[in-house]
Amino acid sequence: MSAGPILVEPLAEEETLSLGERAYRRLRDGIVQGTLRPGSRISERSMAHALGISAQPVREALRRLEQDGMVVTLPRRGTVVAEIGPERLAELGRIRAALEGVAAALAAERMSGEDLAELAQIVRGMRGATAAADTEALAELNERFHAILQGATGNLFLVKSLEALRAYDDLGRLRALGSTPKDMPKALREHASILAALKARDPALAEARMRHHVLRSLTTNGVLATSRQGR
Repeated sequence: MSAGPILVEPLAEEETLSLGERAYRRLRDGIVQGTLRPGSRISERSMAHALGISAQPVREALRRLEQDGMVVTLPRRGTVVAEIGPERLAELGRIRAALEGVAAALAAERMSGEDLAELAQIVRGMRGATAAADTEALAELNERFHAILQGATGNLFLVKSLEALRAYDDLGRLRALGSTPKDMPKALREHASILAALKARDPALAEARMRHHVLRSLTTNGVLATSRQGR
């Protein structure tokens, strides 16, 4: 069976990440964006040629993608892009909500004053972006908010686990019904309430509010049918 054309761009020489990491991100993005479709075969040699690198980094990237569940190795077919249906996206969304909640609880205990000040600045930026209905700015600020919070946990395993789920989050977002401008104030209030719990150094409250926020956003986007309520 032919692997078909490889629809990815060559890697840029100036990129500073390792070849394996760069190949992993490029292939992951191809799966999320749909250029590497479910069921399509990925040949190490063809992919290495398309990316302009040797086969070893591609092999490393494919091992990571298999660990993430984004590709599978099948008898007589080799490595193929996994079928990721709505049920699995919903399941992984619930896992992410739980892990994000744990991250918020740990951050409430460990976050520095500098990190709290940076989160407060981000929430102020969200307020302005919400008023302007600037979805691009909101997406960037949201990513920074969660990245700072997760980094403050000091737990590398937790951070790596959430990083592995990020591609599924992006995939779910692309397939989602999509949020509307009326949902932006909800997200702003939720981030502000999470920040308040972090400032209060209340792990249980921070965890509940973060779980509610993630589940509510997944419900709004159509990834989950229902959402549990937080405090």
